Amino acid sequence: MKGGALVLRGEVYWVSLDPTAGTEIRKTSPALVVSPDDMNAALPRVIVAPIISKGQALGCRPEAVFSGSPARVLLDQIRCVDKTRLVRKMGEIDPALWHDVLLQMLG
Repeated sequence: MKGGALVLRGEVYWVSLDPTAGTEIRKTSPALVVSPDDMNAALPRVIVAPIISKGQALGCRPEAVFSGSPARVLLDQIRCVDKTRLVRKMGEIDPALWHDVLLQMLG
């Protein structure tokens, strides 16, 4: 991602997640920005959660429709990434669909 671009909570980006270890999501994958906007503006890193179209349904994996397809936000695999890993913005997912689950997980 080019420097200076504002990244906002709820946006979805193609994110280069390699290198990884174990069962972490690999490759370049869609990911939802879950970090707060003040952090996103001040730091060169963001917190993201990978998005998949299939996979095991769990309470920590809220479901949404993204780009016309079913999507699961893997809040069980949140990770901090440098903004240089953000390849391209794909769209947004309304925080009303996932934010409460994130708060429950971290509370």
